[in-house]
Amino acid sequence: MMCTGRVDFTFIFRSFAKRADGVFIAGCRLDECKYITHGNYHTLNTVLLTKRLMEYFGLNPDRLRIEFMSSAEGGRFAETVNDFVKQVRSIGPLGKSEGLDEGELTSKLNQVTTLIPYIKIAKKDKLSSQLKNPDLWDQLFTREEIDALFRELPSYYIDPEKCQACMTCARRCPVEAISGGKNLIHIVDQEKCIKCGTCLEVCPPKFSAVTKLIGQPVPPPVPEEKRTIVRKGKGKES
Repeated sequence: MMCTGRVDFTFIFRSFAKRADGVFIAGCRLDECKYITHGNYHTLNTVLLTKRLMEYFGLNPDRLRIEFMSSAEGGRFAETVNDFVKQVRSIGPLGKSEGLDEGELTSKLNQVTTLIPYIKIAKKDKLSSQLKNPDLWDQLFTREEIDALFRELPSYYIDPEKCQACMTCARRCPVEAISGGKNLIHIVDQEKCIKCGTCLEVCPPKFSAVTKLIGQPVPPPVPEEKRTIVRKGKGKES
């Protein structure tokens, strides 16, 4: 791709989902960005965070490496890639070396991939950092920070007593995780929800039907037969 700044968390985890044993990213030297976007800093931070996520989900973070070099350093590029290949081979096949069976590996990769939008929002400030000192890279994201990130994982719930079936949240949900319709109380599908908080942001203040929950269970959804909203003066039965 034209710039390592285009590298996304999704690309990395998709590679692992396709059972790549390692992912190597090579980019321009830091502070030598010819597009003046400093996208390589963003990718560095993405890699640093991804390594912490891999640790959290039980994957060896040494399966991921980023190196910065110029296009004139062909010899260094070859040496670095060969070294990485040897390293990954010494670690072994993805999942097996970590003691994860195929089902566990797939489940963990699906889980982290689903939560990528939430992770980007929660860590957007640090992802824009430009740490020039390599000694500080390992400190940008800590294990304790990642533990807290998932311990405080939010859920979003639509209060059936406040929902007016305006369809705003359903239309704006980027993954169609909200079911509803005309005169039907909306429901968030917790399995599809990516924790982006869009529904909370767009719900009209006069309704304030969406609630953000942290550290508590999501109430069960309203039964199908009780989802119809009765409008005053129309005499419809619930």
